[in-house]
Amino acid sequence: MNFSTYLAMELNKIKRSKIFLLLCLPVIMMWIPSIINSDKIFDTQQIPISPEHNFFIQGFMGMSWFMIPASLIICAVLLNQTEQRSRGILKMLSLPVNTKKLCLAKFVVLLLLAGMQMLMTIAAYTASAFLASYLQNYTFLLEPAYVCSTVLRLYLAAIPMAAVFWMLGVFLKSPVFSAGLGLASMVPSVLMINTKVWWAYPMSYPFYLLMVEYGKAAKGVYETQIAWLPWLPAAIIITIISLAVSCIGFGRMERS
Repeated sequence: MNFSTYLAMELNKIKRSKIFLLLCLPVIMMWIPSIINSDKIFDTQQIPISPEHNFFIQGFMGMSWFMIPASLIICAVLLNQTEQRSRGILKMLSLPVNTKKLCLAKFVVLLLLAGMQMLMTIAAYTASAFLASYLQNYTFLLEPAYVCSTVLRLYLAAIPMAAVFWMLGVFLKSPVFSAGLGLASMVPSVLMINTKVWWAYPMSYPFYLLMVEYGKAAKGVYETQIAWLPWLPAAIIITIISLAVSCIGFGRMERS
């Protein structure tokens, strides 16, 4: 079978699952407070940032620090569990399948789910900014090109993190332990972005990029330049190593 067949097969497995609901609910929950507290957006505490940028940054802080990693962790666990129910992984491995292609197909599904959630986030931001603008008689909506490009960068920055979480999900068969370790790894990200070695911790990538946008919107508050070196090579290496380890280990425990 070619890779597209594996991918179609994995997409069909989640068609009737509750993953899509799990992706949608957090997005709605993250933006409701922005609407309710829209009157407080004007209080920038003497930080030189416009209310519309403040609305955008404040809303996406929770997404980049907590919700994106948490969603990746949950989806990685659920995708792995689809094979564990009714010993489905043993049935799958009894067939002439390429385990490496199967592992990569599942990871691509994980990225597709993350991309879908980012699209939901753009829609939620637009709706909440529109409602907040109506309530406060002030336009909180930013240019769509700016919003989409920023969200796209956050999504791309989350890929190395997704690879690490997928690797953990492959090797840690206990969903509680896998999810717990992944959630615990999110805590240091706020501290790591303020160190010189933040690039070595992929869980901090989306939050770091958002803080760069914050620095551009509020001059003098945070750095505005992205340190591409050594970040980009480190991100690529982390992603490749994590996926390689995942492909090697996928199904090995079940076969033994």
